[in-house]
Amino acid sequence: MIQKLVNILLVEDDLVDVMNVKRAFAKNNIKNELFVAGNGVEALEMLNNMIVPLPRIIILDINMPKMNGIEFLKNLRDTENLKNISVFVMTTSNEDSDKFDAYNLNVAGYILKPLSFENFIASVATLKDFWQLCEM
Repeated sequence: MIQKLVNILLVEDDLVDVMNVKRAFAKNNIKNELFVAGNGVEALEMLNNMIVPLPRIIILDINMPKMNGIEFLKNLRDTENLKNISVFVMTTSNEDSDKFDAYNLNVAGYILKPLSFENFIASVATLKDFWQLCEM
């Protein structure tokens, strides 16, 4: 039986970071479909109307326009069909309040940017192991 890879949603407003995620996926031979939203509002719209099947994993920035990552997480966790999606925060925010809020909203991990590209590739490799478990 051929198993379909899970969808992944990247919520990130910095185009350089989007490019780096795509490059890290390629380096780690990650073939999952990657959807990209530039902010929390756009991400919620995509989750509610466009992505089928829903992603099982979201990579989320905290500092974004229109709706920041914490507000997005609150909306996600309050929405019945979205609340169980695994979320990994990848952000420049080293604020204790953001970390506290994110973990209280049940994130699976919190990665601080900027990472060197090599360290980011290693981080994505670690996440890939988690994603493969989600695919089973």
